[in-house]
Amino acid sequence: MSDKAQAATQALFFNLHVEGIGYLNRIRLVKPKQGREFMACTVSALRGSSECAAYTRFDCTVSGAQAQQIVKLLEPDVADEKPVLVGFKLGDIYPECFTFEKGDRRGQQGVSIKGRLLSIKFAKVNGVAIDLPQSLPASEAQEREEQAIPY
Repeated sequence: MSDKAQAATQALFFNLHVEGIGYLNRIRLVKPKQGREFMACTVSALRGSSECAAYTRFDCTVSGAQAQQIVKLLEPDVADEKPVLVGFKLGDIYPECFTFEKGDRRGQQGVSIKGRLLSIKFAKVNGVAIDLPQSLPASEAQEREEQAIPY
């Protein structure tokens, strides 16, 4: 089969990736009424000057195999409310509007940035580096997460 024919038969994707450093929070198992359960978390990404950093919050589905393994490893530290700093890679981010149902902002509109947590490059708990499991071989990871239409 020629390269052009093979490319035409493969599913193609546009990728939008975000990489950064942030704090891992709110690890949970989501059990929808329909469909399979999945792991989710939030990442509070740091941005701006290190002297006056701001945060952007991402609500993530943990989808990378390596990311799932690492999030499970870090879950007890997050549950104990220790600061867990990670280097992360997200994919497929998009905004989603919602209405606050509780608290001072009840009834007001809000926006959540959703995405898929693809990988974690490093982690520190209370400032101490954690040894992380190795990721998938590069060829497998690239095939799964980085197919893109050439432009």
